[in-house]
Amino acid sequence: MAKITGLHADLIQKQFQAALESKGHLFFDGKKKFNLNIIGVRNDSHKSNEFDDILVAIYRNNIMQWEVLTHQITTEPGPSILRRPINPDGTAILIPGQYRGVYRVGTHGGSYRHIALIQRGGKVKVWRDENRNTTMEIDENTLVQEGMFGINIHRHARHGEKDYVAGSSAGCQVFKDSREFAAFLEVCNTSAEIYGNKFTYTLIEEADL
Repeated sequence: MAKITGLHADLIQKQFQAALESKGHLFFDGKKKFNLNIIGVRNDSHKSNEFDDILVAIYRNNIMQWEVLTHQITTEPGPSILRRPINPDGTAILIPGQYRGVYRVGTHGGSYRHIALIQRGGKVKVWRDENRNTTMEIDENTLVQEGMFGINIHRHARHGEKDYVAGSSAGCQVFKDSREFAAFLEVCNTSAEIYGNKFTYTLIEEADL
């Protein structure tokens, strides 16, 4: 994880605000502290077993200066879950977009339970990869669904970090490093104390920047 401040943070904030607004998305500011922008960026490579995407949290701190947290994540399913989908329609892959007020701090289930950002406030859109190989493949014939699918933002490992995605992320946005996720959640909790337990997640692609 990197916490970026100063001029570098100012430049990143401007870049991401321009990218979001060019797609018709809202960038949160209002000169309010901890008014969080949580943004995922999907790498163009689409390698299913690598944490090659990023999540940034952009906000003003207590003294109203911009801060940026950057984290390695995956926004795509790992090869194990692509081969063996838990949904008969195929493995979910979150479609880029802005999901306003969809996320809450709550308990993520799965193989082990922990506090995470969970989909509780609204629907999201997903593609369904149904050919059961290890590559994410999207075209004009790919099934699109919208609904409450439990597309959460959570950590991979209980402790430390994992090298590979493996069976993680059946549509979820998954952190490589549990320590980075704890730091991210701390900022989310600070924001929730001010604005309530409601968060927007925006997913864009590398080419949007």
